[in-house]
Amino acid sequence: MNVAILGASDSPIRYSYKAMCLLEEHGHSTVLIHPRLTEIEGRTVHASLSEVNSIDTLAMYVNPQISGKLVDEIKSLAPKRVIFNPGSENPSIYPDLEKVGIKVVQGCVLVMLNTGTF
Repeated sequence: MNVAILGASDSPIRYSYKAMCLLEEHGHSTVLIHPRLTEIEGRTVHASLSEVNSIDTLAMYVNPQISGKLVDEIKSLAPKRVIFNPGSENPSIYPDLEKVGIKVVQGCVLVMLNTGTF
């Protein structure tokens, strides 16, 4: 499965970094997105969602102020689902995503992977 991580980090203590590692351990392909990073441990980092395509899941690790500005880009990307990890929840955009058939999940990628619910 192709999983985009919005808010990817190069810091091993950040949850988005841990999610990248655990997703790859579980056999998923990760697509990293952060506006100021170009590489994380040899992996290419994209500056925006508009540079990405063919994503099954979008994992959110950004605050609601950021995600609120990205609704059109998320809809254009058309992932099957968007997982809003703790701290990234933004109920104000859920109806816009669901209206175009994107499943909204409030959950933690790390927990989902470790419990077999991803």
